[in-house]
Amino acid sequence: MAKKASEQRAIVADNRRARFNYEIGETFEAGIQLAGTEVKSLRQSKANIAESYVSPEGGEVWLINSYIPEYQQASFFNHEPRRARKLLLHKRQINRLLGAVNREGMTIVPLRLYFNDRGRAKVEIALAKGKKVHDKRETEKQRDWAREKGRLLREKG
Repeated sequence: MAKKASEQRAIVADNRRARFNYEIGETFEAGIQLAGTEVKSLRQSKANIAESYVSPEGGEVWLINSYIPEYQQASFFNHEPRRARKLLLHKRQINRLLGAVNREGMTIVPLRLYFNDRGRAKVEIALAKGKKVHDKRETEKQRDWAREKGRLLREKG
């Protein structure tokens, strides 16, 4: 999957651990409700979504425990760094997420936080199922073998 250079630059935060801990299923692009100082802070690419999760509450979907640091130039108009942020999705998408969580026992995890082509902050979220320990070991083995195979091919060929 080759990505455009402009799309790669727009990524603010990436949750690399999610792909290791979960089997990723269906993905969704969600808008995120932000304050002005949060947007300015995101443009400096200092956010972290590694420990965050998505929680459906009262027919809405919330991004919990994501870290967007305070914007230094905002003085007393700043935001709270770890506040819950509402995700903006269509009603049909919210119902699909709620159904998968309730019926199938799946989890909703944030994968990455980025700015789209129009300059809007977006969160890529996914329906995921937790991996067992042996599945994680298998993933690690495959990753190590791919790395070793790349080294061997570079040396010989």
